[in-house]
Amino acid sequence: MATTALGHTPTIHGLTALLRRARTEPAYGAYLLLRVGFTVLPVVFGVDKFVNVLTDWQHYLAPWIVTFLPITAHQAMLAVGAIEIAAGLAVAVKPRYAALIVAAWLAGIVINLLTYPGFFDIALRDVGLLAGALTLTCLARSYDPAWHPRHTGTNS
Repeated sequence: MATTALGHTPTIHGLTALLRRARTEPAYGAYLLLRVGFTVLPVVFGVDKFVNVLTDWQHYLAPWIVTFLPITAHQAMLAVGAIEIAAGLAVAVKPRYAALIVAAWLAGIVINLLTYPGFFDIALRDVGLLAGALTLTCLARSYDPAWHPRHTGTNS
């Protein structure tokens, strides 16, 4: 492959380039895997809150939480589904910030599951997912540039 006058190899765009980089740069591979996972899985689980193919999601909501809600457990799960879809899409767009939101969301799920018996195993699994979301947050600091405010050309 030819190099430019500055000595840089031109960037190859596309899936092939991403996979090549993931194979040769393990940290980038981990970042890419976590980014795809935390995009796809929240969207899938969020959509399933509307159709209940995988499970009846309202059974995972702690009964004490339902008593405080002005809506039914089913309606709450629909809201949860919408939030999860939005979170997954946000990770696709800007993992540097959205992965931290997903981590906070998972912390809330863990707390919910630990507040009544029968779901401790799922809470433990979600602690692992929380660790993965925090790892994505750390990796995204290297691979996803920060948002910077636009300069308007005036001093304020």
